[in-house]
Amino acid sequence: MSLTPRSRLNWWIGAVASVSLLGACGAPDERAGDALESNETVQDAVAGDVAVKLSVEKSSLAARDNVLVSVTMTNVSSRTVRLLKWHTAVDGLKEDLFKVTANGVSAEYNGRHYKWAAPQATDYLNLAPGESVSSKVDLSSVYDLSKTGTYDISFGSASHDGVSELSSNSLTVFIEGRPFVSPEAEAAPGTVDAMALSTANCTSARVTSVTTAFNSAKTYANSAVTYLGGTPSATTRYTTWFGTYSSSGWSTIKTHFTSIKSAFDTKSVIVDCGCTDSAYAYVYKNSPYRIYVCNAFWSAPNTGTDSRAGTLIHEMSHFTVVADTDDHAYGQTAAKNLAKSSPTNARDNADSHEYFAENTPSLP
Repeated sequence: MSLTPRSRLNWWIGAVASVSLLGACGAPDERAGDALESNETVQDAVAGDVAVKLSVEKSSLAARDNVLVSVTMTNVSSRTVRLLKWHTAVDGLKEDLFKVTANGVSAEYNGRHYKWAAPQATDYLNLAPGESVSSKVDLSSVYDLSKTGTYDISFGSASHDGVSELSSNSLTVFIEGRPFVSPEAEAAPGTVDAMALSTANCTSARVTSVTTAFNSAKTYANSAVTYLGGTPSATTRYTTWFGTYSSSGWSTIKTHFTSIKSAFDTKSVIVDCGCTDSAYAYVYKNSPYRIYVCNAFWSAPNTGTDSRAGTLIHEMSHFTVVADTDDHAYGQTAAKNLAKSSPTNARDNADSHEYFAENTPSLP
Protein backbone atom coordinates (compact mmCIF):
# COMPACT_ATOMS: atom_id res chain seq x y z
CA MET A 1 0.00 0.00 0.00
CA SER A 2 1.35 3.41 -0.93
CA LEU A 3 1.11 6.19 1.60
CA THR A 4 -0.51 9.44 0.64
CA PRO A 5 1.65 12.58 0.68
CA ARG A 6 0.07 13.56 4.02
CA SER A 7 0.81 10.10 5.47
CA ARG A 8 4.41 10.21 4.33
CA LEU A 9 4.83 13.71 5.75
CA ASN A 10 3.19 12.70 9.02
CA TRP A 11 5.68 9.85 9.30
CA TRP A 12 8.56 12.30 8.87
CA ILE A 13 7.15 14.68 11.44
CA GLY A 14 6.19 11.86 13.81
CA ALA A 15 9.76 10.61 13.83
CA VAL A 16 11.13 13.81 15.38
CA ALA A 17 13.70 12.66 17.91
CA SER A 18 16.56 15.16 17.99
CA VAL A 19 17.49 18.56 16.67
CA SER A 20 19.49 18.51 13.44
CA LEU A 21 18.87 18.56 9.73
CA LEU A 22 22.10 16.62 9.42
CA GLY A 23 20.53 13.25 8.69
CA ALA A 24 19.69 13.26 5.02
CA CYS A 25 16.75 11.43 3.54
CA GLY A 26 18.52 8.44 2.14
CA ALA A 27 21.83 9.03 3.92
CA PRO A 28 22.16 6.17 6.41
CA ASP A 29 24.40 6.64 9.41
CA GLU A 30 26.94 4.15 8.18
CA ARG A 31 27.41 6.06 4.91
CA ALA A 32 27.36 9.63 6.19
CA GLY A 33 30.83 9.75 7.73
CA ASP A 34 33.15 12.54 6.77
CA ALA A 35 30.66 14.20 4.40
CA LEU A 36 28.69 15.43 7.38
CA GLU A 37 31.72 16.80 9.22
CA SER A 38 33.33 18.63 6.36
CA ASN A 39 32.54 22.10 7.72
CA GLU A 40 32.75 22.38 11.50
CA THR A 41 32.19 26.16 11.47
CA VAL A 42 28.68 25.81 10.12
CA GLN A 43 26.13 24.20 12.40
CA ASP A 44 23.13 22.17 11.33
CA ALA A 45 19.81 23.94 11.59
CA VAL A 46 17.61 22.99 14.51
CA ALA A 47 13.91 23.58 15.03
CA GLY A 48 13.16 27.31 15.05
CA ASP A 49 16.36 28.38 13.28
CA VAL A 50 14.74 28.80 9.86
CA ALA A 51 11.45 30.53 9.12
CA VAL A 52 9.59 29.55 5.94
CA LYS A 53 7.10 31.86 4.22
CA LEU A 54 4.91 30.94 1.25
CA SER A 55 3.23 33.36 -1.15
CA VAL A 56 1.34 33.28 -4.44
CA GLU A 57 0.67 36.01 -6.97
CA LYS A 58 -2.96 34.99 -7.49
CA SER A 59 -5.43 33.33 -5.14
CA SER A 60 -7.54 31.93 -7.98
CA LEU A 61 -5.98 29.93 -10.80
CA ALA A 62 -7.50 28.73 -14.05
CA ALA A 63 -6.60 25.36 -15.54
CA ARG A 64 -4.16 27.07 -17.92
CA ASP A 65 -2.24 28.66 -15.01
CA ASN A 66 0.76 27.04 -13.39
CA VAL A 67 0.40 26.80 -9.63
CA LEU A 68 3.49 28.83 -8.76
CA VAL A 69 4.34 29.15 -5.09
CA SER A 70 7.21 31.29 -3.83
CA VAL A 71 9.15 29.80 -0.90
CA THR A 72 11.32 32.11 1.21
CA MET A 73 13.57 30.61 3.89
CA THR A 74 15.16 32.95 6.42
CA ASN A 75 17.75 32.16 9.06
CA VAL A 76 16.26 33.79 12.15
CA SER A 77 18.99 32.51 14.48
CA SER A 78 22.21 34.23 15.49
CA ARG A 79 24.51 31.67 13.85
CA THR A 80 25.23 30.35 10.38
CA VAL A 81 23.29 27.16 9.75
CA ARG A 82 23.06 24.61 6.97
CA LEU A 83 20.19 22.65 5.46
CA LEU A 84 20.16 19.78 3.04
CA LYS A 85 18.99 21.21 -0.27
CA TRP A 86 16.66 18.32 -0.96
CA HIS A 87 14.71 19.32 2.16
CA THR A 88 14.21 22.71 0.54
CA ALA A 89 13.01 23.94 -2.86
CA VAL A 90 16.20 25.74 -3.92
CA ASP A 91 16.99 23.17 -6.62
CA GLY A 92 13.39 22.39 -7.44
CA LEU A 93 11.11 20.03 -5.58
CA LYS A 94 12.86 16.68 -5.10
CA GLU A 95 10.82 15.38 -2.18
CA ASP A 96 7.22 15.46 -1.02
CA LEU A 97 7.72 18.65 0.98
CA PHE A 98 4.29 20.28 0.80
CA LYS A 99 0.94 19.61 2.40
CA VAL A 100 -1.56 20.07 -0.42
CA THR A 101 -5.18 19.28 0.42
CA ALA A 102 -8.64 20.00 -0.97
CA ASN A 103 -11.56 19.48 1.39
CA GLY A 104 -9.25 17.53 3.67
CA VAL A 105 -8.14 15.14 0.92
CA SER A 106 -4.44 15.12 0.10
CA ALA A 107 -3.33 15.69 -3.47
CA GLU A 108 -1.16 12.80 -4.62
CA TYR A 109 2.56 13.52 -4.88
CA ASN A 110 3.66 12.54 -8.39
CA GLY A 111 7.20 13.87 -8.23
CA ARG A 112 10.52 12.08 -8.06
CA HIS A 113 11.22 9.21 -5.68
CA TYR A 114 14.96 9.11 -5.02
CA LYS A 115 17.38 6.66 -3.54
CA TRP A 116 19.73 9.19 -1.96
CA ALA A 117 23.42 8.70 -1.33
CA ALA A 118 25.52 10.22 1.44
CA PRO A 119 25.31 14.01 1.03
CA GLN A 120 28.21 15.89 -0.51
CA ALA A 121 29.26 19.44 0.36
CA THR A 122 27.31 20.76 -2.64
CA ASP A 123 24.12 19.18 -1.26
CA TYR A 124 23.99 21.73 1.57
CA LEU A 125 22.57 25.24 1.71
CA ASN A 126 24.34 27.60 4.14
CA LEU A 127 22.44 30.57 5.56
CA ALA A 128 24.12 33.36 7.53
CA PRO A 129 22.19 35.05 10.36
CA GLY A 130 19.34 37.05 8.83
CA GLU A 131 20.02 35.70 5.34
CA SER A 132 17.10 34.65 3.14
CA VAL A 133 16.83 32.55 0.01
CA SER A 134 13.77 32.45 -2.22
CA SER A 135 12.69 30.00 -4.87
CA LYS A 136 9.59 29.38 -6.90
CA VAL A 137 8.04 25.96 -7.50
CA ASP A 138 5.22 24.84 -9.76
CA LEU A 139 3.10 22.54 -7.61
CA SER A 140 1.09 21.45 -10.64
CA SER A 141 4.21 19.71 -11.97
CA VAL A 142 4.52 17.45 -8.92
CA TYR A 143 1.05 17.15 -7.34
CA ASP A 144 -2.20 15.83 -8.78
CA LEU A 145 -4.41 18.91 -8.97
CA SER A 146 -7.00 17.39 -11.28
CA LYS A 147 -9.90 18.22 -8.96
CA THR A 148 -11.36 21.71 -9.03
CA GLY A 149 -11.62 23.23 -5.59
CA THR A 150 -10.14 25.32 -2.83
CA TYR A 151 -6.73 23.98 -1.81
CA ASP A 152 -4.86 24.50 1.44
CA ILE A 153 -1.10 24.64 0.82
CA SER A 154 1.73 24.71 3.35
CA PHE A 155 5.35 23.68 3.53
CA GLY A 156 6.35 21.09 6.08
CA SER A 157 9.43 18.91 6.06
CA ALA A 158 11.56 17.02 8.52
CA SER A 159 14.91 15.36 8.03
CA HIS A 160 14.82 11.67 7.28
CA ASP A 161 16.13 10.75 10.70
CA GLY A 162 13.29 12.79 12.12
CA VAL A 163 15.36 15.53 13.48
CA SER A 164 14.13 18.95 12.74
CA GLU A 165 10.97 20.19 11.15
CA LEU A 166 10.53 23.06 8.74
CA SER A 167 7.04 24.49 8.51
CA SER A 168 5.38 27.54 7.00
CA ASN A 169 2.25 29.62 6.90
CA SER A 170 -0.76 28.16 5.12
CA LEU A 171 -2.17 29.45 1.82
CA THR A 172 -5.70 29.07 0.53
CA VAL A 173 -5.92 28.99 -3.27
CA PHE A 174 -8.78 28.18 -5.63
CA ILE A 175 -7.47 25.90 -8.39
CA GLU A 176 -9.34 24.82 -11.48
CA GLY A 177 -8.57 21.16 -12.08
CA ARG A 178 -6.10 20.13 -14.77
CA PRO A 179 -4.67 16.74 -15.85
CA PHE A 180 -1.30 15.90 -14.36
CA VAL A 181 1.56 15.76 -16.85
CA SER A 182 4.97 14.50 -15.76
CA PRO A 183 7.62 17.24 -16.16
CA GLU A 184 9.79 14.73 -18.01
CA ALA A 185 7.02 13.23 -20.10
CA GLU A 186 8.66 14.55 -23.24
CA ALA A 187 12.08 13.17 -22.36
CA ALA A 188 13.87 11.52 -25.26
CA PRO A 189 12.81 7.87 -25.13
CA GLY A 190 16.05 6.47 -26.51
CA THR A 191 15.85 3.32 -28.57
CA VAL A 192 13.08 1.27 -26.98
CA ASP A 193 13.03 -2.47 -27.54
CA ALA A 194 9.94 -4.47 -26.67
CA MET A 195 10.34 -6.57 -23.51
CA ALA A 196 13.99 -5.65 -23.15
CA LEU A 197 16.37 -3.14 -21.64
CA SER A 198 16.83 0.14 -23.48
CA THR A 199 18.99 3.12 -22.54
CA ALA A 200 18.89 6.87 -23.01
CA ASN A 201 21.57 9.54 -22.60
CA CYS A 202 24.21 6.90 -21.87
CA THR A 203 27.76 6.61 -23.16
CA SER A 204 28.79 3.24 -24.57
CA ALA A 205 30.71 2.46 -21.35
CA ARG A 206 27.67 3.27 -19.25
CA VAL A 207 25.45 1.15 -21.46
CA THR A 208 27.72 -1.77 -20.63
CA SER A 209 27.51 -1.03 -16.89
CA VAL A 210 23.73 -0.63 -17.02
CA THR A 211 23.30 -3.87 -18.96
CA THR A 212 25.39 -5.77 -16.42
CA ALA A 213 23.43 -4.25 -13.54
CA PHE A 214 20.11 -4.98 -15.23
CA ASN A 215 20.98 -8.65 -15.69
CA SER A 216 22.14 -8.87 -12.07
CA ALA A 217 18.89 -7.23 -10.93
CA LYS A 218 16.96 -9.89 -12.85
CA THR A 219 19.00 -12.55 -11.05
CA TYR A 220 18.20 -10.90 -7.71
CA ALA A 221 14.49 -10.80 -8.53
CA ASN A 222 14.46 -14.42 -9.69
CA SER A 223 16.28 -15.56 -6.53
CA ALA A 224 13.88 -13.61 -4.30
CA VAL A 225 10.84 -15.18 -5.98
CA THR A 226 12.37 -18.64 -5.62
CA TYR A 227 13.10 -18.01 -1.93
CA LEU A 228 9.58 -16.72 -1.27
CA GLY A 229 8.15 -19.72 -3.12
CA GLY A 230 9.40 -21.91 -0.29
CA THR A 231 7.55 -22.68 2.91
CA PRO A 232 6.43 -19.41 4.53
CA SER A 233 8.00 -19.04 7.97
CA ALA A 234 9.77 -16.62 10.28
CA THR A 235 13.12 -16.92 8.54
CA THR A 236 16.00 -14.69 9.56
CA ARG A 237 16.11 -13.10 6.12
CA TYR A 238 12.41 -12.26 6.11
CA THR A 239 12.17 -10.95 9.67
CA THR A 240 15.38 -8.89 9.37
CA TRP A 241 13.96 -6.80 6.55
CA PHE A 242 10.17 -7.09 6.97
CA GLY A 243 9.66 -7.65 10.68
CA THR A 244 7.38 -10.00 12.55
CA TYR A 245 6.30 -12.90 10.38
CA SER A 246 2.72 -13.35 9.26
CA SER A 247 1.38 -15.38 6.37
CA SER A 248 -0.28 -12.30 4.91
CA GLY A 249 2.94 -10.30 5.17
CA TRP A 250 4.93 -13.06 3.45
CA SER A 251 2.26 -13.19 0.73
CA THR A 252 2.52 -9.42 0.20
CA ILE A 253 6.29 -9.56 -0.27
CA LYS A 254 5.99 -12.58 -2.56
CA THR A 255 3.48 -10.65 -4.68
CA HIS A 256 5.81 -7.65 -4.78
CA PHE A 257 8.79 -9.65 -5.98
CA THR A 258 6.69 -11.59 -8.48
CA SER A 259 5.68 -8.23 -9.96
CA ILE A 260 9.27 -6.94 -9.87
CA LYS A 261 10.51 -10.08 -11.64
CA SER A 262 7.74 -9.82 -14.24
CA ALA A 263 8.60 -6.18 -14.94
CA PHE A 264 12.28 -6.99 -15.52
CA ASP A 265 11.38 -10.02 -17.64
CA THR A 266 8.50 -8.73 -19.74
CA LYS A 267 8.38 -4.93 -19.83
CA SER A 268 10.21 -2.36 -21.93
CA VAL A 269 12.51 -0.89 -19.30
CA ILE A 270 14.46 2.30 -20.04
CA VAL A 271 17.47 3.31 -17.94
CA ASP A 272 18.24 6.99 -18.44
CA CYS A 273 21.79 8.11 -17.60
CA GLY A 274 21.10 11.84 -17.85
CA CYS A 275 20.77 12.57 -14.10
CA THR A 276 23.67 14.44 -12.47
CA ASP A 277 22.33 14.58 -8.88
CA SER A 278 24.42 13.05 -6.09
CA ALA A 279 21.73 10.40 -5.55
CA TYR A 280 21.72 6.83 -6.83
CA ALA A 281 18.56 7.10 -8.93
CA TYR A 282 14.96 8.23 -9.08
CA VAL A 283 11.67 7.41 -10.79
CA TYR A 284 8.23 8.87 -11.24
CA LYS A 285 5.92 6.26 -9.71
CA ASN A 286 3.20 6.69 -12.28
CA SER A 287 5.55 6.65 -15.28
CA PRO A 288 6.76 3.07 -15.69
CA TYR A 289 9.28 1.74 -16.62
CA ARG A 290 11.83 4.53 -16.92
CA ILE A 291 14.58 4.65 -14.27
CA TYR A 292 16.87 7.68 -14.05
CA VAL A 293 20.29 6.74 -12.66
CA CYS A 294 22.45 9.43 -11.04
CA ASN A 295 26.03 10.01 -9.92
CA ALA A 296 26.20 7.60 -6.96
CA PHE A 297 25.00 4.77 -9.19
CA TRP A 298 28.28 4.76 -11.12
CA SER A 299 30.53 4.45 -8.08
CA ALA A 300 28.45 1.66 -6.53
CA PRO A 301 29.46 -2.01 -6.90
CA ASN A 302 27.47 -4.07 -9.39
CA THR A 303 26.13 -6.37 -6.66
CA GLY A 304 26.12 -6.36 -2.86
CA THR A 305 24.90 -3.73 -0.42
CA ASP A 306 23.66 -0.52 -2.09
CA SER A 307 24.69 -1.87 -5.46
CA ARG A 308 23.74 -0.91 -8.99
CA ALA A 309 21.64 -4.05 -9.34
CA GLY A 310 20.01 -3.42 -5.97
CA THR A 311 19.29 0.18 -6.93
CA LEU A 312 17.36 -1.05 -9.96
CA ILE A 313 15.34 -3.36 -7.67
CA HIS A 314 14.68 -0.40 -5.34
CA GLU A 315 13.46 1.85 -8.14
CA MET A 316 11.44 -0.84 -9.92
CA SER A 317 9.55 -1.50 -6.69
CA HIS A 318 8.41 2.14 -6.59
CA PHE A 319 6.27 1.98 -9.73
CA THR A 320 2.58 1.99 -8.89
CA VAL A 321 1.92 -0.87 -11.30
CA VAL A 322 4.70 -2.98 -9.74
CA ALA A 323 4.85 -2.84 -5.92
CA ASP A 324 3.98 0.82 -5.24
CA THR A 325 6.57 1.16 -2.48
CA ASP A 326 7.54 4.39 -0.74
CA ASP A 327 10.63 5.57 1.15
CA HIS A 328 10.24 5.27 4.91
CA ALA A 329 13.88 4.48 5.73
CA TYR A 330 17.19 4.37 3.90
CA GLY A 331 20.28 2.30 4.67
CA GLN A 332 20.61 -1.11 6.29
CA THR A 333 20.58 0.12 9.88
CA ALA A 334 17.45 2.24 9.41
CA ALA A 335 15.73 -0.51 7.42
CA LYS A 336 16.41 -3.08 10.15
CA ASN A 337 15.05 -0.69 12.78
CA LEU A 338 11.97 -0.06 10.65
CA ALA A 339 11.32 -3.81 10.44
CA LYS A 340 11.27 -3.93 14.24
CA SER A 341 9.21 -0.79 14.81
CA SER A 342 6.75 -1.01 11.90
CA PRO A 343 6.55 -4.19 9.80
CA THR A 344 3.74 -2.57 7.80
CA ASN A 345 5.99 0.29 6.70
CA ALA A 346 8.88 -2.12 6.14
CA ARG A 347 6.76 -4.02 3.64
CA ASP A 348 6.14 -0.69 1.89
CA ASN A 349 9.79 0.43 1.98
CA ALA A 350 11.86 0.33 -1.21
CA ASP A 351 15.24 -0.05 0.52
CA SER A 352 13.89 -3.02 2.51
CA HIS A 353 13.10 -4.75 -0.76
CA GLU A 354 16.55 -3.91 -2.11
CA TYR A 355 18.35 -5.32 0.93
CA PHE A 356 16.19 -8.45 0.96
CA ALA A 357 17.13 -9.02 -2.70
CA GLU A 358 20.83 -8.21 -2.27
CA ASN A 359 20.96 -10.41 0.87
CA THR A 360 24.37 -9.10 1.89
CA PRO A 361 25.52 -10.46 4.26
CA SER A 362 23.75 -13.67 3.36
CA LEU A 363 20.87 -14.60 5.67
CA PRO A 364 18.99 -17.92 5.63
